[in-house]
Amino acid sequence: MKKNQDNTIDEKKYNKLIVILSIVIPVAVAALFGIKIDVELPVFLPPIYASVNAFTALVLVLAFIAITNKKIKLHERLMKFAIGLSILFLLMYITYHMTSDSTAFGGEGAVKYIYYFVLITHIVLSIAVIPFVLITYFRAITNNIEKHKKIAKITFPLWLYVAITGVVVYIMISPYYA
Repeated sequence: MKKNQDNTIDEKKYNKLIVILSIVIPVAVAALFGIKIDVELPVFLPPIYASVNAFTALVLVLAFIAITNKKIKLHERLMKFAIGLSILFLLMYITYHMTSDSTAFGGEGAVKYIYYFVLITHIVLSIAVIPFVLITYFRAITNNIEKHKKIAKITFPLWLYVAITGVVVYIMISPYYA
């Protein structure tokens, strides 16, 4: 990594990359939703990617426990695994929506409002968490631990909420899959 005169990492370079990725990822996902491929997948992906979300939540909690117990290497490995799981989820999610029609929620009354609240907050925060994850990861790999800790206190609950609500959304809509 390139260092400047005062021996700090050139954050501007990484900040530009973080901004670009934080915009490109959600825009690409939205654009790919507009593409429909007439292919029948050999498996039904929603329960699989919901399970990946559940596993991500578990890994995030285990990583939190690891760092609380000063097991830094374990924390680092778990966090890299959580990022990998999130990428896997995203790839499966995009694949499913490119090959399948959206499923309408069929619930009525209060459960309908709960579902849409959970769904909307899940979607909004899944977009908002992208720069937080990237900044938190960048600060960790550049050994800027104090700044890493500060932003991780925000990133962890956001990311955990997104992972858990992804499972909740799946459970709530699963009775309505065709």
